[in-house]
This record gives sequence, C-alpha cells and structure tokens, in this order.
Amino acid sequence: MNKRVRKAVFPVAGLGTRFLPATKAIPKEMLALVDKPIIQYGVEEAIASGVEHIIFITGRGKGEIEDHFDISFELDTNLERRGKLELLALSRSIASMARITSIRQKEPLGLGHAVLCARDLVGDEPFAVILPDDVIDGEVPCLKQMIGIFDERGGSVLATQTIEGPAISAYGVLAGSRDPANERLYHCTGMVEKPKFEDAPSTQAIIGRYVLTPRVFELLEQTAPGAGGEIQLTDGIKALAKEENVFGYNFEGKRFDAGDKFGMLQATVEFALKRPEFADKFREYLKGLEL
Repeated sequence: MNKRVRKAVFPVAGLGTRFLPATKAIPKEMLALVDKPIIQYGVEEAIASGVEHIIFITGRGKGEIEDHFDISFELDTNLERRGKLELLALSRSIASMARITSIRQKEPLGLGHAVLCARDLVGDEPFAVILPDDVIDGEVPCLKQMIGIFDERGGSVLATQTIEGPAISAYGVLAGSRDPANERLYHCTGMVEKPKFEDAPSTQAIIGRYVLTPRVFELLEQTAPGAGGEIQLTDGIKALAKEENVFGYNFEGKRFDAGDKFGMLQATVEFALKRPEFADKFREYLKGLEL
C-alpha cells in the first residue's frame, strides 16, 4: 500500500435542498462564500495539505463544478483582450489548481456509496474524504493536521469537534478513549449516529473530514443498505475500527456549517472580516447597524 495521502474524494452529488430556491439550478457547492464558491475552499485545503488528485463524485446538474475548475477559453480571451491581467491570472490559477477527475454517482445511495464510487481511482492507497459543506478556517489546514496524525500513527483519522449539550444529537458521535500522549486524539471503538443527548458516548462530534485506509472500500462493499436504501460511511468505518486503528482528532481551527443557511451567514461575516481589502469598511458597517 502506498503510504502517502495523495488523493481526496469530494462527494458532491447531493441536491442541496436546504438552500432552495437558490439551488434549484445551481449546485449548492457553487454558492459563493464572499467571492469563492464553497467547493473551492475545500479544494484549496486539500492542495495545501499535499493532495495531488481531486476526485469529485457528482450527479446530474453538477456540471458547473467541473466547469469552475476547467479552462474558460472565452473568459480568459476576453480578460486578456481588455488588459485585466490580474483577473486573467486568477482564472488560470483556478484551472491549474490540481489534477481533477469526476465520477458520476448515478443513484443517491448514500455517502458510503459515493465514497465507494472512487474505489478504482483511489486504488490501494490511503485517501482523504472532504465534505465541502464543512468549511474549516485554521492556521494549519485541518486535513494537513489529520495527515500528520495518519503519518505518525498509521491508522484512519476522523475529524472531530467538541459539542456540549443537546446539540450533539445532530451529529455522528465518536465512542472511544482519549490518547494519553495527545489530548486532541481519541482511540475510536465505534460511532453512534445522532444519539439522544443522554445516550451520547462522548462530546466528540464527527465533522466532514476523513483520512481512510483502502480497506474501507471492501467493508463498504459488504455493508448492507440502511434506511432509505443508503450505504452509510459510518457503518464502513465502524467495521474498519474492529480491524485497524481508527482515531478521532479534535482539530485546531473553526468550523462553519456552510450547508446550513445560518452557518453560511456566519461564515460570510467572519471570512469577510479577514479580507484586508474591505475588512475595515465592513466592520464599520456592522458597528453602525441598529441591532
């Protein structure tokens, strides 16, 4: 098995119903967070973490995602003719960002099935899974932190976030014990999907970043569909934890749920305030609001 994490799988075949009517004709992954689509933040994180090959698992109506990361001859020609060289360089940098391959998930059979669609391209090597709805802002990219744990410990790694109180019921929750040598690291013995608050095995909610060994493909292939006929990624990882080391890692950084309207609003405000070209003006605007 190749030990280096070189490939990242992006399951982007969902319908984005939480953002209707905006997503009736536009993929939710292409909704803008300030001036970049959500999907680009995830791709940039993967590249900054050493990933060389991006694999999109798409569905019908997702062509705009592929177009965004492709060369736009008409746009580039127009920008060059008008002398807008900075914008031209920006457009070309997106097209040359990474090697990108798309695979069509023909039926909505769950996250586990979406990951399984990438099996032939990933092959016999560890890989990352990024759910682009989770936008994570950190000094060190979240995925890079996780790959560091994988390189050190040699087991699959799940990103986790501490969630206190009843809100934990909205997440998959890690079961396991804290590593004595690293307070951010947990030895995973299982997972519980959206437990009642009183039944949650820990405060460690699983977030949309995974570094997985290729054994998970075989286990997903053996996983029986659950509710709605879907194959769940968590079921495959639970089976993996019985055979290999699986770790939860409480990453450093701030996570925004950009798949939720309120989370998207939060992310928009905070990312805008980090942009030097208009942060001061935007901050003054916010202070002037009668709240």
